[in-house]
Amino acid sequence: MSLLTSFAPFLAFAVLIHLGFMEAALWAGAAAAAGLLLRDRMLGRSIKILEVGTLVLFAALAIYTQASGRAWTIPFIRLVVDEGLFLIVLASLAFGEPFTLQYARETTPPEFWGSPKFLSVNRTITLVWAGAFAVLVLADLAMVYVPAIPRRLDILATVLALVGAYIFTVRATARAEDLA
Repeated sequence: MSLLTSFAPFLAFAVLIHLGFMEAALWAGAAAAAGLLLRDRMLGRSIKILEVGTLVLFAALAIYTQASGRAWTIPFIRLVVDEGLFLIVLASLAFGEPFTLQYARETTPPEFWGSPKFLSVNRTITLVWAGAFAVLVLADLAMVYVPAIPRRLDILATVLALVGAYIFTVRATARAEDLA
């Protein structure tokens, strides 16, 4: 559940942009990410790549928007945010620390952390999430550059990608626990 909680900044952002509060949505995303980081520190949990990246992403966009007076469209700001999320996940893979490892370590005994299977399962789960975020970016690109596409297709692609990644995560985690 902790992994899903880490997406709270994106939920706060999505709600506020659709209510027409673009700059507030970016600040709310940054504040929610900061809140998650603070919560984890207070609970003695590790600092997460996803949450740090999310804080930097939303804060940088909020500061840029405020300083430049940039007026974003909803599809374009979603594209920028989803690209940022996708890049955070890819960076975690490139640095050899798939973002899901930090969540998995909170529920897995330390003796399994270095096992090739544990690392492989987390790389695979992170790749699936990267694929889901790539779908979001493609859906956003379609909304920005082909506005005639019905919005419900964008929403459907987004929901299916995220639900699919979540279901895969639950199943892969359960299979890995059964084999441990």
